[in-house]
Amino acid sequence: MSEIVLKKATMQDVPQIFELVNSFADEHMMLPRPLGSLYENIRDFVIAREDGEVVGVGALHVLWKDLGEIRSLAVKKEASRRGIGRQIVDYLKEEARSLEIPELFSLTYQREFFENCGFELVSKDTFPHKVWTDCINCIKFPNCDELAMKLVL
Repeated sequence: MSEIVLKKATMQDVPQIFELVNSFADEHMMLPRPLGSLYENIRDFVIAREDGEVVGVGALHVLWKDLGEIRSLAVKKEASRRGIGRQIVDYLKEEARSLEIPELFSLTYQREFFENCGFELVSKDTFPHKVWTDCINCIKFPNCDELAMKLVL
């Protein structure tokens, strides 16, 4: 097993991020991300790299002065169960702290994973900024079946 290196994503990482995120979206495990959106939001993303390959990805998206979202969190199946997802979340938590963002949330199907990272289940109504900026344009709106998870830093 090689060393896992976490770093901010670059434009050259976008094709691998696109493939990884959308492979899980194809299985209805997360929302798809269009290629253009990944390029536009590249500064939000961190990657986990092993042997030159992107094996994990996650993003910290700032929604408001006191709120950030962890989104597009995915780890290749062959690299799962090695703590890579947790490392990415920890990296994004530190990034949020450095930006002085006091609260994080995620919309997810992976309740247990996020609980193990310190998040708690809350109502989606807790995040009106999310609903009226992103959710309103989502293919699942208004029948979203994702769970809202929140963490106060």
